[in-house]
Amino acid sequence: MVEKINQLTVRVAGIVPMNGGFVLMHRKNVIRNKDYQEYYTFPGGHLEGGETLEEGVIREIKEEFGIHVKVVRKLYELENSRVNMKEYFFLCEYVDGEFGTGDGEEFSNNPEYKDSGEYIPEIVGREKISDLILLPLEIKEKFVQDLQERKI
Repeated sequence: MVEKINQLTVRVAGIVPMNGGFVLMHRKNVIRNKDYQEYYTFPGGHLEGGETLEEGVIREIKEEFGIHVKVVRKLYELENSRVNMKEYFFLCEYVDGEFGTGDGEEFSNNPEYKDSGEYIPEIVGREKISDLILLPLEIKEKFVQDLQERKI
């Protein structure tokens, strides 16, 4: 079930520093995205019934990467009126777990995801972030600036 606030779809994502870099989902061979068939994104997804924003981001990171995190603070918000969605991006801290052991639906070979391409968990060094196609681009710009200014 997708949670809505004021008729907006709500998505949460985590920015997780780990091993000198950041955990990102590398997406390859994405058929359903005409503009980008290969890109990176912060781990996250839609809220499930009754979840807080923080609970949603913790659950999504566990499902996608197999790691437990705690939320430190909200960093960014992005409203996309084109798709009627609001996204919240949280700085998170790694707690424990084995990276790369996620068991979310995107790893299940469910035919529903056939046009979504490959989901590859990666830790990307902070010096390489600015060279990536990291979506959404508006958040990438803020994130790269914060990295350069050592705010993160």
